[in-house]
Amino acid sequence: MTTTTLPARPATNRRWSRLLLMGPAFVAAIAYVDPGNVAANLTAGANYGYLLVWVLVAANAMAVLVQYQSAKLGLATGLSLPEILGKRLGTRRRRLYWVQAEVVAGATDMAEVIGGAVALNLLFGLPLLAGGLIIGLASMLLLALQSARGQRSFEYAILILLGIIAVGFVSGLFVDPPDAGGALSGLVPRFEGTDTVLLAASMLGATVMPHAIYLHSALARDRHGFSEDPAVRTRLIRATRFDVAGALMLAGVVNIAMLLLAASSLRGIEGTDTIAGAHAAVTSALGPVIGVVFAIGLLASGLASTSVGCYAGATIMGGLLKIRVPLLTRRVITLIPALVILGAGIEPTLALVLSQVLLSFGIPFALIPLIRLTGKRDVMGIHADSTALKIAGWTSATLIVGLNCVLIVLTITGQS
Repeated sequence: MTTTTLPARPATNRRWSRLLLMGPAFVAAIAYVDPGNVAANLTAGANYGYLLVWVLVAANAMAVLVQYQSAKLGLATGLSLPEILGKRLGTRRRRLYWVQAEVVAGATDMAEVIGGAVALNLLFGLPLLAGGLIIGLASMLLLALQSARGQRSFEYAILILLGIIAVGFVSGLFVDPPDAGGALSGLVPRFEGTDTVLLAASMLGATVMPHAIYLHSALARDRHGFSEDPAVRTRLIRATRFDVAGALMLAGVVNIAMLLLAASSLRGIEGTDTIAGAHAAVTSALGPVIGVVFAIGLLASGLASTSVGCYAGATIMGGLLKIRVPLLTRRVITLIPALVILGAGIEPTLALVLSQVLLSFGIPFALIPLIRLTGKRDVMGIHADSTALKIAGWTSATLIVGLNCVLIVLTITGQS
């Protein structure tokens, strides 16, 4: 394990030092603006207007807390969340835990490839299967960059793509601003039947991402190393707050912008229950330039997020099973399910929304162990959670699990 030694800096340079330490959270934040988010948020806005704005606001607030906790765990212990769980679980439980985590990572990866394929179809008319292959090959290049040039170069590439995503999904609001009163009314928590609960679970699964929880602890540790000096660890953890806040604030703005755009420009327009239909409606309502920018944002989202998802899957397997599969090999293997779905002609937006519902059920398996571990002094030492953080963490977990239980009950009983 490497040891980090950071020289003391005068107070006037602390702001710059924090900026130089930023990066891992922006890689993790890609998970929060992936094609699954696009499908869930556009569907929510187009079908129900501003009704579910509160879900995104609450989910993003929880995401800030969760990602900070994950990064803090890696910096305080020198281990990723999967590595700690791999050490604490017995062989059978560890393997079962890996299976569910791998299913979640696979669902994530599938969504990203499908979203990228849809973007290429919108931009160039490529068949979805061919688009999926191209996205897979392009993500291999990004992963090869990480393997050859290191994490910092990978972070730069992801930051560029994140900027493109932000422009792609926020630009439409400047052409057709949302109704301020309607947007504010959406901050009041409420549902309107089973479908809105399903959408809320999908939005939650697309916003608080299990694979990002597993990954961020490794990203922070790998970027900064582990120091035996508590003062150095404290400095890094404090700087990480700015990294997480900046990254998740940007991701939250993009997510809310998607829903507001759909609520203001796509409400009541037929065919907007699919990404292709939403793109056509955006192009018709806001002009071809915004339509192209939207599709480019979707393409960047699919390319960046599938690379990050593959990276997360490798982190999960390495930590829980002690098996290291080369990233490019893993990329080839995990590409297959997405290509099967694209080749079978399953409607892409439906596949994306359902994948996000699956992800929402995987959240407790990542979130509950994280909260338990960061609250333990024998694990975290002086960096263990304060009482306020413990309350916030367990409150978030309770809300997430509760929403999923409501979803199951309503879906089984068919209530609306």
